[in-house]
Amino acid sequence: MYVAAGNYTNSWDPNNGAILRSTDKGATWQRTVLPFKIGGNMPGRGEGERLAIDPNKDSVLYFGAPSGKGLWRSTDYGVTWSQVTAFPNPGNYAADPTDTTGYQNDNQGVLWVTFDKRTGTSGSATQTIYVGVADKANSIYRSTDGGATWSRVAGQPTGYLPHKGVLDPVNGYLYISTSDTGGPYDGSAGDVWKYATATGTWTRISPMPSDDSVGDDYFGYSGLTIDRQHPNTLMVTGYSSWWPDTQIFRSTDGGATWKKIWDYSSYPNRVDQYTMDVSSSPWLTFGSNPSPPEETPKLGWMTESLEIDPFDSNRMMYGTGATLYGSENLTNWDSGSKITIKPMVQGLEETAVNDLVSPPSGAPLLSALGDIGGFRHTDITKVPAMMFQSPSFTTSTSLDYAESNPLQVVRVGNVDSSSTSKRIAFSNDNGANWYQGSNEPSGTTGGGNVALAADGSKVLWSPDGAAVSVSAFGGSSWTSSSGIPQGARVASDRVNAKKFYGFAAGKFYTSTDAGSTFTASAATGLPASGPVRLKAVPGIEGDVWLAGGDTTGSYGLWHSTDSGAHFTKVSGVDQADSIGFGKAAPGRSYPALYSSAKIGGVRGIYRSDDAGASWVRINDDQHQWGWTGAAITGDPRVYGRVYISTNGRGIIYGDTTDTPPTSTPPTTTPPTSTPPTSTPPTSTPPTSTPPTSTPPTSTPPTSTPPTGSGGCEVTYAITNQWSGGFQADVSLKNTGTTAVDGWTVKWSFGNGQQITQLWNGTLTQSGASVSVADAGYNKSLAAGGGTASFGFTGNWTGSNTKPAAFSLNGTTCTVK
Repeated sequence: MYVAAGNYTNSWDPNNGAILRSTDKGATWQRTVLPFKIGGNMPGRGEGERLAIDPNKDSVLYFGAPSGKGLWRSTDYGVTWSQVTAFPNPGNYAADPTDTTGYQNDNQGVLWVTFDKRTGTSGSATQTIYVGVADKANSIYRSTDGGATWSRVAGQPTGYLPHKGVLDPVNGYLYISTSDTGGPYDGSAGDVWKYATATGTWTRISPMPSDDSVGDDYFGYSGLTIDRQHPNTLMVTGYSSWWPDTQIFRSTDGGATWKKIWDYSSYPNRVDQYTMDVSSSPWLTFGSNPSPPEETPKLGWMTESLEIDPFDSNRMMYGTGATLYGSENLTNWDSGSKITIKPMVQGLEETAVNDLVSPPSGAPLLSALGDIGGFRHTDITKVPAMMFQSPSFTTSTSLDYAESNPLQVVRVGNVDSSSTSKRIAFSNDNGANWYQGSNEPSGTTGGGNVALAADGSKVLWSPDGAAVSVSAFGGSSWTSSSGIPQGARVASDRVNAKKFYGFAAGKFYTSTDAGSTFTASAATGLPASGPVRLKAVPGIEGDVWLAGGDTTGSYGLWHSTDSGAHFTKVSGVDQADSIGFGKAAPGRSYPALYSSAKIGGVRGIYRSDDAGASWVRINDDQHQWGWTGAAITGDPRVYGRVYISTNGRGIIYGDTTDTPPTSTPPTTTPPTSTPPTSTPPTSTPPTSTPPTSTPPTSTPPTSTPPTGSGGCEVTYAITNQWSGGFQADVSLKNTGTTAVDGWTVKWSFGNGQQITQLWNGTLTQSGASVSVADAGYNKSLAAGGGTASFGFTGNWTGSNTKPAAFSLNGTTCTVK
């Protein structure tokens, strides 16, 4: 398995791209850093696939590079790469050549590689290779000698960019989909072409040709796939058809005729070849009630990727700007029946998270997200029904609640160019309902960031395009704050309602008159460049933490206990990008600290239970999630629970097993049969990765014992103990000669201990007798040493001795 990874090709991203490779289905990875950047979030990102494996000799891979870096090849399974110097065209198309940021003016480069498998034999490199290039005049190239020499394919269409190239090796056709731009947002014309590799004949097979006199073709084509079981069946998307909906076309005769997934009966009424089921992600309706021909939920937009499962003709998936959709009854389309389209994500999100808050009461989490606004998460184990509404922001950039009255919440964000909405919203019921601010500071162009006074009386807003300004809750009128520069980062003291803080360009600012005026602190050594985030500690006036900076100057974590008059840099923290607070550890009064940071030379997510004196890493190398520096917060109600922002992977939450929260777990703790979905326990990690869906919560039948027999070994360890409570880990090993497929371990406590919470298993306890069954995803124990583990917290009085005997599926085990 291979991944080409990288975010941007311009200066926003300092890192070169990399090719990641795995030989164990993604369980572990190795990396080769390339001598150029890769732009996974750049213009033209939907074109491709740039990375391809030779179907005859899988040690050979090709990669089409952006930014004019050409075509690259590996002959050792992706370990080393070299440029194919004979390849003649690195591309020349940029979305906007006049852009000076390096974003729109980047050469989109070599777009895709596809092999004609018929021109090789197993173990020998494929000889004929086709490559698509971002060049409207010279877009398709071919090698017939295994990549040694290349030539432009004769007779090829011109005037458009080849978004996709898919080869049918059975019938010998190369299909390409084209658009007048690189996407993913734009594109107003395009075509689909079929190239007969045997005769060199090009045939335009566009469902709606670019020169259609009716004018129906107002979009470009991109998503392209063939049914590998029936290669005359192909599908293509009109990726840039934003209104009234995207369009998907299907042909069963090699493109001679096409069917639309929707069409007009009589405008504006539509006839759909599908039904939508978004019950697993109900927010995909976006709370809208559009007029025909628009419908909700939409089929999608930016539909640049479409694939029919090569092993199942009934199954397909396609990407959108909101989710990953798919169908599992696709061939119903061919008989005139409707197909069912539903989200295929099962927990995988593509959302970028800008801010997170966890109030002390009400919903456990409120989020500010890019593109879809944000959510009130009343149950962190379930998908919220709807994003924030009335008003809706295209992107929410910041939010805050009143510390002494969490019912009061404020959020700010961006709106589209046609909107008349103000960029600020208020809630009096913990974010359940919202109303638009009645005004906004003059010159406001974007959401920026916002802070709410401890008692909710005042809101301090630092919007894009305007001065830092203050208003009473509700935003009826705004007054510019003096003494603080435009664009400053702002925060509120969590105790004193008159006190606000700000930061900009190395200077810290404090207001003691509810945001009307600010005074610059004399504190020095703070970051003069790079993003900075600041937060004040709940319950302690004047206690402020500041994280941020960049590698060109100061970078780290700072702490002030006098409202920013002085700061102390936290020793041992090399770099820090965010800071958050959660419930204090048992026996401590100061909140637990959380940070996305680099400590001891290691990047990760960290927690401190002693006000920053020491830190423990709470994630591992398998759970990094890319960029996590935008926001982080602990949960003030559950010790050890942390909410982590990602830039494209949604919100991650984790629960600790290092130290139990209390002897009686809080009611907001997920069900005991559901393991944590983010970071596994660091004391004894599970031996297998839980599935993305929630494991079954029912106990396995007791009438028919699980299969497997032979010897077993149990290790029981008390990992932590305090007055009235304890935590223990249990490890199982199958030492027999037969594999176990489903296990139940039993024991009896000798001192009346009671389990209060258990993870990675299903608990039954009656008096002293305890039975723990597998959680489904960890049911298999291989013969001769297969292992599994679970953990729990419990109550004890008097003494807490270890159980004397354990059995596994009725077999008495050796106890260690």
